[in-house]
Amino acid sequence: MFTGIIQAVGEVAALERRGEDLRLRVRTGALDLGGVRLGDSIATSGVCLTVVDLPGDGYWADVSAETLAVSTIGALEVGDRVNLETALTPATPLGGHLVSGHVDGLGQVVSARDEGRSVRLRLRAPDALARYIAAKGSVCVDGVSLTVNRVDGAEFELNIVPHTLRETTLGEFRPGRRCNLEVDIIARYLERLLLGEEAARPDAGVTRELLQRCGFVSGTD
Repeated sequence: MFTGIIQAVGEVAALERRGEDLRLRVRTGALDLGGVRLGDSIATSGVCLTVVDLPGDGYWADVSAETLAVSTIGALEVGDRVNLETALTPATPLGGHLVSGHVDGLGQVVSARDEGRSVRLRLRAPDALARYIAAKGSVCVDGVSLTVNRVDGAEFELNIVPHTLRETTLGEFRPGRRCNLEVDIIARYLERLLLGEEAARPDAGVTRELLQRCGFVSGTD
């Protein structure tokens, strides 16, 4: 598990294709690797990867075909910058929100405009994920825990403050760029619990009728 609070920005140092899989080397820069051991997890732009080698200035990780299919890792090139966070411990301040590092889908930047000293980002989520994104709720974008300011269908807006722009890759976001999205884990599990066996249906979803049946709203609300 992670918090979505980025600890450092690293750089892709090498990419080795191995059949349908990929071996990735990341140079970690300012990230403290003193407590990292083989088998530990590091969130790499929001993707939980297992450390398989520690060459000294970074780490190697194996990336499966599944991860390549649902994240931006497969599109990385040598020299690209990535957001880094080591796994949380019982003593880690939870300054963001609980993040699993399991990417739910790919978003796309619709617009980026200055708003005072901040930047207002507008992103589009896949239709299947849009229902989990709520105004003032949390979303993880390329590993960064962010608060949703506004929702408009499958599109949502985020306000990125100067510190986050400096300390993450979000300052590089431009229209058309794709990014890793992880929705709030609580929203996903709540839907599963409410739907039960109905969750297996492709058209399943939380409706007013379902909430009423479960006692969350009354018939007169």
